[in-house]
Amino acid sequence: MNKWTFMIGLAVAAGSINAQTASRKAVLVNGGNRDSGKCTVEVVVDGSAEVEVRGDNATLRNTGGQTPQWRRFECTGAMPANPANFRFAGVDGRGRQTLIRDPRNSNGAAVVQIEDSDSGSEGYTFDLFWGDYSGPTSQDLYRQDTPSAFPDPRQVDRDRQQYESGGYDREGFRGDRRLTVNEAVRVCQDSIRDRAVARFRTPNIDFRRTAIDDNPGRQDWVLGELAVRRRFGRQEVYRFSCSVDFRRGAVRTAQIDQFVRSYYPQGR
Repeated sequence: MNKWTFMIGLAVAAGSINAQTASRKAVLVNGGNRDSGKCTVEVVVDGSAEVEVRGDNATLRNTGGQTPQWRRFECTGAMPANPANFRFAGVDGRGRQTLIRDPRNSNGAAVVQIEDSDSGSEGYTFDLFWGDYSGPTSQDLYRQDTPSAFPDPRQVDRDRQQYESGGYDREGFRGDRRLTVNEAVRVCQDSIRDRAVARFRTPNIDFRRTAIDDNPGRQDWVLGELAVRRRFGRQEVYRFSCSVDFRRGAVRTAQIDQFVRSYYPQGR
């Protein structure tokens, strides 16, 4: 085999690696109808990837870096080939999500490009809407004031331990008093720390500017920023928020929001 044949073989192999795909059929939720609905996609990316949604089928394609992984693909129904009032909404993830093909202009295929330039893998969530859909969005699930449909198992375990130690009465509520502001901040930070360690794969988490939201009707929300310490002194700052049940002494929902900035504290 000569040099050129060998190089062509390498190029073909590299192209095959970058073109790795994984298909998935949607889990149908909440009924819905064909003319109005929503699909939610959640994947893990370390590098770059594309997600193509057509009807109730989706393909996750690796376009660079480590092989992406599926977490979730749910739809209220199959997306039409020519959906009216089509919308795309990026929900979660530190990198960039871009709708690069609209199903109305590409024979029914919606394609979203995900670019994750930071080291390590990251979870990404986005929604696709069509018609006059007005039901809950993924962002609603992250911020709702009622207990999440997908509770943090660490928080469930902490709740169980507190109940068994006498912290709750038989109805599941604290029998003595409401949380103080400092206690609410602490339980929020505990929940956020667990999420941050799992998401960023490091215990080097520092909290900053944590306080109760002072907007009307939001006094049970704790807001703040956290810093993730990386190699060579670099730090990444993210906003976070929690909805805290002051009577129950537990976190309803906790979310690490958008990336704020990256810097070197010592001016490197």
